[in-house]
Amino acid sequence: MSATLDERNAGGYSVAYVREDIYFPVYISAALAAIFCTAAWITGAIYWSFPAVAAASFTYYNIPLLETGRPTIGANQYGIFIQAFGLIRWRAIERIDVVQIAERAMTVHELQIVLNAPLRSALVVDWRKQPIYRLLMRLPWRMDHNGTLRISLEPFDQPPDVIHRTFLRMWRFYRS
Repeated sequence: MSATLDERNAGGYSVAYVREDIYFPVYISAALAAIFCTAAWITGAIYWSFPAVAAASFTYYNIPLLETGRPTIGANQYGIFIQAFGLIRWRAIERIDVVQIAERAMTVHELQIVLNAPLRSALVVDWRKQPIYRLLMRLPWRMDHNGTLRISLEPFDQPPDVIHRTFLRMWRFYRS
């Protein structure tokens, strides 16, 4: 496999963000940023620039949620790929779990991938080095000090149990 594999065409089973729920707040914050920037420019008052910067920052951070055509997480014959993280080989995965976390009045589902190898040897392709313009954008993953990758499954277009079952089935098939 080529080490220069691009994350946009990793192939296999891929899951992208859902369309309808995510567009609205990001577009609203972009519109607010434009309105506040226009108000600051027309009036010449500096105080309009503070809400403009806040709204523009929120929009910039959440731009990856608008990239519904780009696979965010997925799997192929080589392993599990995660946007802005890399391609984890199947044999480096110890277990794959879905955990329900109660947050205030809702339940959030989190996919947890536990690694049994150091990260350097677990990755087939490393996509953590992002272009400078993407450095402060939202990442679909978090990693704790125990080597567990945590991916929130709420913004995806597939139900959490379907994603988990598919990853488990592929993991069992490809690691043997």
